[in-house]
Amino acid sequence: MRLRNVRADDVEAYVRMRCDPVMMAELGGPLPREGMEEKVARDARGAAADLDWIRMIVPDDDVPEVVAGTVTLWAHETDGEPVSEIGWMVLPEFQGRGLAKRAVRMLLEQARDDGRWGPVHAYPATANGPSNGICRSLGFRLVGERDMPFAGRMLRSNDWVIDPGLDLV
Repeated sequence: MRLRNVRADDVEAYVRMRCDPVMMAELGGPLPREGMEEKVARDARGAAADLDWIRMIVPDDDVPEVVAGTVTLWAHETDGEPVSEIGWMVLPEFQGRGLAKRAVRMLLEQARDDGRWGPVHAYPATANGPSNGICRSLGFRLVGERDMPFAGRMLRSNDWVIDPGLDLV
C-alpha cells in the first residue's frame, strides 16, 4: 500500500466517496455531484503546493490506477484556535482490510517526521464505530464530544487528539 497526492483526474473516486449515501451516512448525507471537478482541482492544487496533505490510498502498487479512498491532514481554525485535523474515507469494497488504519498511521508518521503539524485532531461521528476504533487503536486520546462543521452541516463528533511526535504508538 502507498499514499499519493490527489490529482485532478481523481474525480470519479471523489464522487464515489462524497456523493454516495452509504459512504456519507455518518457525515450528514451525500454531497451534490455538481462541483466535484472544482473540489478535486482545488484539493490537487493544495496538495501539490504542500499546503494540505490530501492523499489517495493506493492498495496495490501493481495497480496504481485503483484507489481505495483518501486520508487527509490539513490546518484550520476551530473556536478561533489553529487546529491540525486528520480525516479518512475508504470505499466499501476496500473496507474491513485495515487500509484506513494503515493509511492514518502512515500519514501520522509523516507528520511526526515533518514536525509542522503539532497535535492532530480527528473528529469522527460519535456513532462511527470503525473510525473511533482506529483512533483508539492508534493511541489518540479522547477529549470529548463536540459539534463540528462539515460541508455546511453540523455533526456530533468525538474529538480525538494525538501528538505524532510524542504519542504515536
